[in-house]
Amino acid sequence: MFGIIRPCRHRLSAGLHADWLAHLCGLCLTLRDEHGHLARMVTNYDGLIISALVEAQAPRAEGRRDAGPCALRAMKGTSVAQGGGAQLAAAVSLVLASAKISDHVEDRDGAFARRSVAVAAKRMATRWADQGGRTGTRIGFDTGVLTEAVDRQGEIERAVRLGDSALLATEPAELATAAAFAHTAVLAGHPENAAPLAEAGRLFGRAAHLLDAVEDLAEDEAAGAWNPLTATGTGLAEARRLCDDAVLGVELALREVSFVQPTLVHALLVHELRQAVRRAFGHSLLGPAHGHGHGPQQPPPGWIGPGPRPQQHPHQPYPQQQYPQQPYPQGGHQPPPPPPGAPGGGGPPQEPPKKKGRHSGGVPIDGQGGGCWVPKFRVPPRPRNFFFGCAVATYMCCSCQFCCRDPFPGPWSGKPREACSNNCDGCDCCDCCSCCDCSC
Repeated sequence: MFGIIRPCRHRLSAGLHADWLAHLCGLCLTLRDEHGHLARMVTNYDGLIISALVEAQAPRAEGRRDAGPCALRAMKGTSVAQGGGAQLAAAVSLVLASAKISDHVEDRDGAFARRSVAVAAKRMATRWADQGGRTGTRIGFDTGVLTEAVDRQGEIERAVRLGDSALLATEPAELATAAAFAHTAVLAGHPENAAPLAEAGRLFGRAAHLLDAVEDLAEDEAAGAWNPLTATGTGLAEARRLCDDAVLGVELALREVSFVQPTLVHALLVHELRQAVRRAFGHSLLGPAHGHGHGPQQPPPGWIGPGPRPQQHPHQPYPQQQYPQQPYPQGGHQPPPPPPGAPGGGGPPQEPPKKKGRHSGGVPIDGQGGGCWVPKFRVPPRPRNFFFGCAVATYMCCSCQFCCRDPFPGPWSGKPREACSNNCDGCDCCDCCSCCDCSC
């Protein structure tokens, strides 16, 4: 799970946002109750989709429970999801987090190159894998399919060559998410939904893997790390086409599923997945071009990023070639200049209003947090190792930065992230925030 589904209140109605938060908090508290506080670090936005899928097929089958105040909810209590859906999400999150740590240890990335750090990380990874396996066994889910997919990922990365399809590299992620999505039908008591949910999960895993590769492309190229787009020579236009096809496939597969309450799932796996594609490719196209041997990249069809805005000195006249002076008959009158703001208006171009927490150039700033809001943003972002990131995440949690600082730097990646409880300014909001039964 890559954390690509990051909705905000601009795109979710109040009721849907409350349901989304109930599943997020339910996953976090399930990890705490069954595996200890340290396990809460593997809570992720994509993992809660599993819990939401179970409840969408059998709403409130196992009920919800009340949870106490939490800093990430602005010290408010709420009703959170529980039961098999939250347990399945916890098991998947633990196993995949364990695999990620093991991969860092094997590659000797950063601090993991030190023997003491590697030994401690390996012990934690083994513990999380065992805990996830026990939780999966308790609800009838074999987590072995996840570990096998992770093992195959390494083999595929070593075998893939320039000119191969990027889909070869996404196959393990597709199999893992397909298995997790399909088991939600078993937990909900609707086995007839397993096949279409497996297809939706397979395509979601494909999109998630590709979007993760697009977002990390510049960083991976700078560090010389393996990236499926670089390894296969896949350009951004082709990657966008594959993502768009996967998003459409997820939507079509969900139409074959018998849901009782489909609203939240539709919002996350259709609308928010589309938004994740726009966000990833918008960021990549605004940065340096990545041709991969295919020449300059053009914005893919459907890209909604901002167009160029001409800059002009306030006292500089408009260019003659843009607004040529036409001869008028003798005795005629030259029409008055258009009002300011209209095309060819009489005033200088107006600067767009600055958005909260950002410079006019789009670079995140630290806002009004004072000295307590650390770490500061860095351009380009500076990633941290696992243990230092854990320490930073703990401090940011205790200082309420995840809900009150918008945007905030990711504890591990250093990249700007949207606050999970506040409204996030500057997002590209869709017109169907309620996400009811729409044809899209």
